[in-house]
Amino acid sequence: MSEAIKNSGRDAQWRIDLRNAMPAKERASIPRVTMPQLSPDYRITCNEEVNCGLSEEMAVVEATRCLDCPQPTCVEGCPVNIAIPDFIKNIQRRDIVEAGAVLRRTSALPAVCGRVCPQERQCESRCIYNKMKKQPVAIGYLERFAADTCREIESTSGQKPAERKSNGIRVAVAGSGPAGLSFAGSMARKGFEVDVYEALHEIGGVLKYGIPEFRLPNSVVDAELDTLASLGVRFHSNTVIGKTLGYDDLLNMGFKGIFVASGAGLPRFMDIPGENLSGVMSSNEYLTRINLMGAGRPGSDTPVLHGENVAVIGGGNTAMDSVRTARRMGAKRAMIVYRRGMDEMPARAEEIEHALEEGVEFLTLCNPVRYEGDERGRVQRMYVQRMELGEPDSSGRRRPVPIEGTVDTIDVDQVIVSVGVSPNPLIPDNIPGLEVTSRGTIAVDEEHRSSIATIFAGGDIVRGGATVILAMGDGRKAAESMAAQLLENA
Repeated sequence: MSEAIKNSGRDAQWRIDLRNAMPAKERASIPRVTMPQLSPDYRITCNEEVNCGLSEEMAVVEATRCLDCPQPTCVEGCPVNIAIPDFIKNIQRRDIVEAGAVLRRTSALPAVCGRVCPQERQCESRCIYNKMKKQPVAIGYLERFAADTCREIESTSGQKPAERKSNGIRVAVAGSGPAGLSFAGSMARKGFEVDVYEALHEIGGVLKYGIPEFRLPNSVVDAELDTLASLGVRFHSNTVIGKTLGYDDLLNMGFKGIFVASGAGLPRFMDIPGENLSGVMSSNEYLTRINLMGAGRPGSDTPVLHGENVAVIGGGNTAMDSVRTARRMGAKRAMIVYRRGMDEMPARAEEIEHALEEGVEFLTLCNPVRYEGDERGRVQRMYVQRMELGEPDSSGRRRPVPIEGTVDTIDVDQVIVSVGVSPNPLIPDNIPGLEVTSRGTIAVDEEHRSSIATIFAGGDIVRGGATVILAMGDGRKAAESMAAQLLENA
């Protein structure tokens, strides 16, 4: 039984009081809250966050819908095992500070998770309301509300975190994305001295360079980083582990354990004719230039192409981020080109809905086969093969099969390829004896321990590409394992 489920009996009396205050039948009749959001016509003109957040009254009503199940299966669907009923019931009784405290016991980034995690496929998919043919409790919206409101209360009250007692053991983290930050927060709370090293000039990893501010504002990420800093976590930017600092350097600096969370930053392409034309780029490059380097903002000297007819190849969240960014960068026609159908698209339903509202076209069952350029060498047109769905493949989704003789031509002046990423090879290539898989990911056991006893790893460098919350789950689990090993050997 998980710690979160065991803790769900905490403060049992007030939970019983709340449960008895309104019968389950009445609570189940309350409609799910609707998230306020900016209008599509306005939001494509700016980079402001689309979802506006819940008011306290909206959050309290939504929290009241929770039936406080004796066996909270929603917790089982959460990769970091948040005590979901506890934080929701604290919202219901308007104790937002305690709701935030419940979240922080297991999540280092609750305000981030409340915005970008696919709750509909995780915690909310396990909600009892699904069996009742009703909409699940809006766990993600409530998590965002609790994290944001708790932070605001703490900032205005001047409240400082309780002093922690250091055990004097130093650990290093390579990478400041969700896996690295989750690991750092967990280890800092256990009393370890934690240093996080980031290759780029800003801390945050994919949270900063990969996710646009209209979905995850940088101010939210910075606030979460401030919370970790208040726990004693030290951050170092512009430091490439494997180059700036080697494995032996870290050991000589006194680090007893190293957690590798360097991500999967190498973009994949389709290896089709014309991919070397000007105007064809990876989603990594496109989003990094805009999100991290400020391309397109007044006063920025970072260049980025502004296409009028933009095609984004892929159907995941990164593809949605790219095509919605293109609309905000002035694209008159922004298209998702995806080789399967809408039902097979891996992006979050909310992101697809927002993209449709913003005028994005979806060219499904289409697969690019080549690009052609103009006399300047810039992409001018795209040829797409029409597809149909055949038998399921290893992923469980129906395999796209070409329909012979059906190739369409589409005018484009910018193509953004978002068909996946590969693990960053820098650290594996520079640490002798560190085993990797055939996919180039670091090989780890169930405890996230690598072939070298002092090195643990998690996130995309192990998974090859995953969600923020799965990476955070890796970081938390690795912290439990490393902490036990280091304290045993101390």
